Amino acid sequence: MALVVICGQPCSGKSTAAKCLAEALNESECKQTVRIIDETSFHLDRNQSYANMPSEKNLRGVLRSEVDRSVSKDNIIIVDSLNSIKGYRYELWCLARAAGIRYCVLYCDVGESHCRKWNEERREKGEAAYNDVIFEDLVRRFEKPDRRNRWDSPLFELWAHNDRVERSSIAIVDVVSYLTKKADSKSRDVKILQPTIATQNTRFSEANSLYEMDRATQEVINAIVEAQSQSIGGPLASISIGQGLPNIDISRSVGLPELRRLRRTFIKLTGQTSLSGRPPPSDSNSAKRMFVDYLNRELGTIA
Repeated sequence: MALVVICGQPCSGKSTAAKCLAEALNESECKQTVRIIDETSFHLDRNQSYANMPSEKNLRGVLRSEVDRSVSKDNIIIVDSLNSIKGYRYELWCLARAAGIRYCVLYCDVGESHCRKWNEERREKGEAAYNDVIFEDLVRRFEKPDRRNRWDSPLFELWAHNDRVERSSIAIVDVVSYLTKKADSKSRDVKILQPTIATQNTRFSEANSLYEMDRATQEVINAIVEAQSQSIGGPLASISIGQGLPNIDISRSVGLPELRRLRRTFIKLTGQTSLSGRPPPSDSNSAKRMFVDYLNRELGTIA
């Protein structure tokens, strides 16, 4: 039903906010299962996970894969992590869009000095804390969410250093209201993301699907090149690539470099969405049909 991305500086109260939000949702009229996905779920040490770029990239990959497996219209997923990179928040937004669910960002807006103090207090108590080098690096690289970005919207801000983070906190209450409000023609403030043609039925995650995608798109390119060579400069209204498949509509000559560029872009699009949505049938005709639809749209646009 929904994906909630919690973000903020290290030691800004994100885990407390995630717990309070989950409790508030369970106490509401929400009938969906509420689940928190975080580093501790995978027994990941925060200092080891952020010690270097490869480790940090691996951490994000683990969390993203778990979100991908978990998002559906039957549950609410709360991602409790730094989520400090806007590009990563965009990837999570894409997962929500592909699943056709609600999405929002809960930002724990706490000043660096407060975060630094809370981190030191945790260390003194023997609780999980960041070492100073990693803490300062994460603070420096944090990219603050901007509600003008679609992947940061709607944005709910929680000021944990001013008030205690509780289930009754204004931001928590607002998020619960947004997630549980009935979506209809009257509720314009509730947005359910809709899958696009780039995210619907284009998940080629299995090896066989990847093979079929590569082979099928190349066969389509070969058919176009052959048809154009046989026309000897004459007009081409459409090109047939097989029975039961749509024709390729071409109103001008399309060179091989352009065709290769379109093919690379199409494969890249499907690769970017391979983490979301349901895998399509791993057969050649399905791959050709999607590629032809893509070509007709792109060639029709730039013709």
